[in-house]
Amino acid sequence: MGCSAIGGLLWANSQNRLAQQDAIAEEAEKEPGVESDAYILAKGDYSNLEELLTDVDKPVYDRYTLKQRQEKGLPTMLPPLAVYNKEKVAYLTFDDGPDNKNTLAILDILKANGIHGTFYVTGKMCEENPEVLKRIFNEGHAIGNHSYDHDYKRLYQSKDSFLAEMQQTDDIIFNILGVRPFIIRAPGGTVGMFSADFYPALTEAGYVEHDWNVSSEDATPKRPNAARQIKFVDGMTKGDLKDNMALVLMHCCGGKEETVKALQGIIDVLKAKGYRFGVVTPITPQPW
Repeated sequence: MGCSAIGGLLWANSQNRLAQQDAIAEEAEKEPGVESDAYILAKGDYSNLEELLTDVDKPVYDRYTLKQRQEKGLPTMLPPLAVYNKEKVAYLTFDDGPDNKNTLAILDILKANGIHGTFYVTGKMCEENPEVLKRIFNEGHAIGNHSYDHDYKRLYQSKDSFLAEMQQTDDIIFNILGVRPFIIRAPGGTVGMFSADFYPALTEAGYVEHDWNVSSEDATPKRPNAARQIKFVDGMTKGDLKDNMALVLMHCCGGKEETVKALQGIIDVLKAKGYRFGVVTPITPQPW
């Protein structure tokens, strides 16, 4: 073999090695998580959010847990994002699931209507019903963090105890789905529960909390029947609401059979008032 041929072979081998090294390096730089058209998955540096997060049609998740972000030196605080208030949007939200009865019935109704809702789940219920959580996720609904088990005394001791429980529930969700939600809802709402130091701590950790401005009142002591729940939602959505938004509180756990019965009527009322339906994301306006 001549010198030129040997040189060519050596050059080709070196190029192959470089290509292999580049492929290995590229693979190492790939971020975790499964991309999907059904949701937006934030990059490690959040650089894709401003471009992709322009509507409220798709849920938004993180591909890292908060602990993973901290360990990798990635940002935890979300970048500034413009809120979405371009049209009348109703957000159907369901707290305290997932259970294996009423949550499933609600999912069936939403599917029949072609609507995506937002489910604020507890860690304990996710542990008990992981397959229901997977169905919520796979059918394109948004998932939010709603604490581990609603233990107010433990949860609201301090901002640190609140954050610790959010991370505990994050980890449970992440271990089942491979994603972490950014959106959370404080059990009982923030009024009277949060002190001033809670808000900057949540912002620093990348959480976005939403209360509500419309309720079916299905968690009140009177436990209204389906007709009353529909009437409550109808009454609370008369006139213009802040940022053209109806953020509707309902529940999907045990004992909420009347909510299941009311849901179709609530959907019909909101449609008749010109609302379209979205899922809660970091750009959903605050209800107050």
